[in-house]
Amino acid sequence: MTLFSPLTLGDLDLPNRLVMAPLTRSRSGVDGVPGDLVVEYYRQRASLGLIVSEGVYPSFAGQAFVRQPGLVTAEQVEGWRRVAEAVHAEGGRIVAQVMHSGRVTHPETNGGREVVAPSAVAINGRTRTYTGKYPLPVPRALETGELPGIIEEFVEAARNAVAAGLDGVELHAANGYLLHEFLSPASNRRTDAYGGSPANRARFVAETAAAVAEAIGAGRVGIRISPEHNVQDALETDPEDVLATYGALVDSLAPLGLAYLSVLHQDPAGPLVQDLRARFGGKVLANNGFAEVTTRQEALALLEDGQADAVVVGRPAIANPDLLRRWHEDLPLNAPDSSTFYTDGPEGYTDYPCWQN
Repeated sequence: MTLFSPLTLGDLDLPNRLVMAPLTRSRSGVDGVPGDLVVEYYRQRASLGLIVSEGVYPSFAGQAFVRQPGLVTAEQVEGWRRVAEAVHAEGGRIVAQVMHSGRVTHPETNGGREVVAPSAVAINGRTRTYTGKYPLPVPRALETGELPGIIEEFVEAARNAVAAGLDGVELHAANGYLLHEFLSPASNRRTDAYGGSPANRARFVAETAAAVAEAIGAGRVGIRISPEHNVQDALETDPEDVLATYGALVDSLAPLGLAYLSVLHQDPAGPLVQDLRARFGGKVLANNGFAEVTTRQEALALLEDGQADAVVVGRPAIANPDLLRRWHEDLPLNAPDSSTFYTDGPEGYTDYPCWQN
């Protein structure tokens, strides 16, 4: 098994094991419709084994960022159809990452809508909105009876993704957004069946995954987690609780037959990730870069040592649309320009050059 060998993930047959991470890029306008620039950006990167799109909101209330794309309106779905067609024309594969912001948003970003979360606990921080930077608000705790409706938003977004011709979806249960907020004891202070014990905190994520798998087929559904990542105040600092929570989650996911489990963790070879991998029993994607950039050597070693089935990379894929070739031939890389990660327009987005012979 090497980075450049084929891989089957559920219903997806990949030509290689290099996966593009979901990367917020803020190029879809106030209406959340992917346009020509977004189409070109993803088309350029179609040689990667699988593209996971930037986080896409399943409801207007769940929009986290300015100019974030959605999968709610007919116009948004049509925009993603153009993206899918462009990627497929180049022989690529792309899934949409479905991401509800939870408490990581502001009414000035999500169109004046209420900010909701598992519990009424705010993040200690500020967020950039359409009208300036503001402290993140205290969210309203979702009522138990509202949770099926939130799950249905994920289901409808997944159906819209498939209707748009995308190859499937990845559920975003990482990095402090809504699904992850249920997992973390710091953000989930509930006393109903969805809070308290590790199994209860895992329940909402498991039910969401099951519902989406039922709606579009498990072979089209992946899920991303980030245990112990400790960003956006979704703190997980007790190793025993982390193992109990994510163990309960993965034990619930395993019978579903999902396409893959994607794990963001600084130590993919360590006991936590490898225990979760064994319990999942299916294909596991490793992403060890966030504060640090994953190198070619690290990616190669993860697969050669049998610690994952594929490797997920972010910033190298931003700056190198032909990353597959560059890593295959050990060519120099373009350096990413972080000042253009979240700006508007083509600079630092579609203007990174491919390697010239």
